[in-house]
Amino acid sequence: MQIKHLNSIKELERTIMTGVALVDFGAPWCGPCRVQEPIMEDLSIRFKNRAVIAAMNVDNHKPMALKLGIKSIPTLSLYKNGREVMRFVGLQPTRTLADAIEANLESATTRRIGDVKKAS
Repeated sequence: MQIKHLNSIKELERTIMTGVALVDFGAPWCGPCRVQEPIMEDLSIRFKNRAVIAAMNVDNHKPMALKLGIKSIPTLSLYKNGREVMRFVGLQPTRTLADAIEANLESATTRRIGDVKKAS
């Protein structure tokens, strides 16, 4: 699976609306951002069909970056059901990001199981 490249604010909103999504806000000229790319690709394979791994070029979306409070790149935001639940600034290792994604996937699964039991 490849990283989903986001090209608009609407596409970002659709991507983070449901489930777990990790979005890498960066730029092509940024050295640490380029180092982060293979880590994101690895995560996209590891979490295929369980979480969305996406990237957005902040140079192409400066007003949105300002609105989201992105002051340094890379900034990686982890979203769950449309809400930012974690933010990482700077180059992040695979394990740190994988653990964060996994923890949010588990809490989503636990909640869904609990909701099903309540509905029964």
